[in-house]
Amino acid sequence: MKAGIFSIVLLFLGFAAKAQDPVQDSIATDSIAFNMQLQEIVLSNVKDTLSEETKKQLLLLRRRVLKVYPFAKVAAERLVILNSTMSKLKTDREKKKYSKIVEKYMEEEFEGQLKKLSRKEGQILVKLVYRQTGQSTFDLIKEHKSGWKAFWYSKIGKAFSIDIKAKYSPDAVAEDFLIEGFLLKAFDEHKLPRQEPALKIDYVALKKVWRERNKKDN
Repeated sequence: MKAGIFSIVLLFLGFAAKAQDPVQDSIATDSIAFNMQLQEIVLSNVKDTLSEETKKQLLLLRRRVLKVYPFAKVAAERLVILNSTMSKLKTDREKKKYSKIVEKYMEEEFEGQLKKLSRKEGQILVKLVYRQTGQSTFDLIKEHKSGWKAFWYSKIGKAFSIDIKAKYSPDAVAEDFLIEGFLLKAFDEHKLPRQEPALKIDYVALKKVWRERNKKDN
């Protein structure tokens, strides 16, 4: 990940104390359970007609989701800690000092991992942070830094095709629906530690909605 995007991610991960290592899956390993996985997503009724390129893209999306989810999870956990600590500090000076200490610590802890993220992984991470915190990256930066910094980091993000105002919408965005399916499957298989989303997501109901849309489109 480019330095500018690393800074964006660091800003809202700056309240984390320690992240778990991202899950490392290979496409070869993923392909073993591919047909089973497809049964859990909207494309299940046409899995036999999917092109090899489509299958490859689905596996790649799954691998990326599993890789970046731990960062979003720890962001949500530490956001609670950050808010709790900030509420106990009396002056803006104390809060600013605390924020700088935590941010410096996080640079040393996360920089190597976050710089390795691709542009697409950065896009997915922004969505998953919204899933786990209920806030966009833009709003988190605005709340914990300033509106001015949120504005400028939004401009930087767009230069790398990352919208830090992006929300997580599995009810409206097909990719987000697929991401949700991959997450739930990974939770059930204990490949990822489960953390409930900050949003209300009824995956069973969403599957029905997407299947109906799929029928109309076909």
